[in-house]
Amino acid sequence: MKIFLVRHGADDEGYRGGWSQRGLTEQGISQSEQLGNYLQHHAEQYEIHTIISSDLPRAVQTAREVEQKLNIPSSFVKDWREMNNGYLAGMLHEEAEKNYPGVYFNALEMDSPFPGGESPRNFYNRICASFDTLCRDMEEQKIKSNVLLITHGGVINILYYLLDKREWSNKSSFHPIDHTSMHTIEKSDNGWILSSMNMVSHLD
Repeated sequence: MKIFLVRHGADDEGYRGGWSQRGLTEQGISQSEQLGNYLQHHAEQYEIHTIISSDLPRAVQTAREVEQKLNIPSSFVKDWREMNNGYLAGMLHEEAEKNYPGVYFNALEMDSPFPGGESPRNFYNRICASFDTLCRDMEEQKIKSNVLLITHGGVINILYYLLDKREWSNKSSFHPIDHTSMHTIEKSDNGWILSSMNMVSHLD
């Protein structure tokens, strides 16, 4: 059993992310198309039977490009969203600086939420619970493996720490996670492990 984690394609860097309702840039759409083509051409290698995605627009658009190539419908799940940054979601950087000076992800205390959003600890607990549920559903064959999970950089970073059994906080260092990169988790005799990281060979 394998889970292929994918970060969504590129979005506009001039705006705050999190629960932003903004979609992909042209580059992001191209990256997603390339990922879909790659997975179609290597279908026997990956044997993907299920696609799950965050329901935020940038992840949904990425999933739509892939599902067309694999002919597998996606399930869109709110629990796999990026951290909820509340009122700052999708806000221009300049506007966020003006209205919420000094409010950044890595500047928050673990139990201090974004204005109108969630705290880093809430975010961590949500992703850990979602991952536990996904693994259990796969093991109990409620979900057919292998699974392609299209989500966000912050989510994938938490899963790195969880699988490495290392403590995570919003001040922890960030692993390399490129747009549309693939990160492979597989079930072994020692539980779920990371076996491949930040694969982007599908990109030009």
